[in-house]
Amino acid sequence: MDDIRPRIPLLPRSEWTDDAREVFAFWGEPNAWEEGSKTNVMMVLAHHPAMTQPYNTWSKYLLMSNTLATRYLELIILRVAWRVKSAYEWHNHVGYGLNAGLTLDEIAAVRDYPAGTWSEEDSVVLGSVDELLDKGGLSDETWETLGKYFDTRQKMDLVMSIGHYVMTSWALSTFGVQIEGGADRIGFDLKTASGKTPGKTHKPGETAEWTESRGY
Repeated sequence: MDDIRPRIPLLPRSEWTDDAREVFAFWGEPNAWEEGSKTNVMMVLAHHPAMTQPYNTWSKYLLMSNTLATRYLELIILRVAWRVKSAYEWHNHVGYGLNAGLTLDEIAAVRDYPAGTWSEEDSVVLGSVDELLDKGGLSDETWETLGKYFDTRQKMDLVMSIGHYVMTSWALSTFGVQIEGGADRIGFDLKTASGKTPGKTHKPGETAEWTESRGY
């Protein structure tokens, strides 16, 4: 399900500078400053704090303060994850998508788009991912359709979100960031390693128990 090989190791404790610890602690994970992050991507990106801290600030805006409703953001991220085959992003955002009100059937249908029964606004969001990946831009027709449902700031966030999660997925794959060992891995077929039905998970800081929902 996740046969990616690490190219950049988790940052060894001997290299835990204060700048690296700020990377560990950025998302508010309990005891991360002292113990390191349990999230593999943070332990890899901590090799380069000067790059990662502005990346984290930008990521936090898109994930937590995006002008798009969370449902649309999760459709975007799941479609990106499927298109570029990012097992890490898919695994994490299935739970976020469920928490945003998507059903497992809808998440499964994200893989098969444009097949399925989608509203025009869902369809133009998913189609924008494909159009940007395939053509490097959006047509006037797509931009005008987006304008029926989203204002200028939301359309800007939509394009930036797509680009950001493509970049992030490329980095995860290229650096060899693995899904955390304690996680109940969710594959592109929506089957978990344990055989349990995937459940809701919470974004960082969304609830007091957000770290517990991820299972590691």
